[in-house]
Amino acid sequence: MSNDNTAAPGATTADDASYNIIQKAIEMLKTVFDPEIPVNVYDLGLIYKIDYTQNDGVLHVDMTLTAPGCPAADFILEDVRQKLLSIEGPKAVDLRLVFEPEWNKDMMSEEARLELGFM
Repeated sequence: MSNDNTAAPGATTADDASYNIIQKAIEMLKTVFDPEIPVNVYDLGLIYKIDYTQNDGVLHVDMTLTAPGCPAADFILEDVRQKLLSIEGPKAVDLRLVFEPEWNKDMMSEEARLELGFM
């Protein structure tokens, strides 16, 4: 009797499935742009958390905006929601807009800072 807990070749564990969904979410988030800034919301550092709970099939995302009064907020949030809902796997998306910690340009990826001339 073996006590080996490894999955059979080709089998997908729950952690692998969650990881794959989170990776797909990141890919989708990289297609969402603030209309006023030529950088995607992921590289801008606006995404604070991405989790997937497999037991209820919900993709949980916490994000912020570059400024609380962002005029494009509704557009950006709806674009994020629609693109995340298009991912195969999650049954629902729990998208939360948060403002803590407050966003600043240090949260951007190196590529985003370069694109916007901060480097």
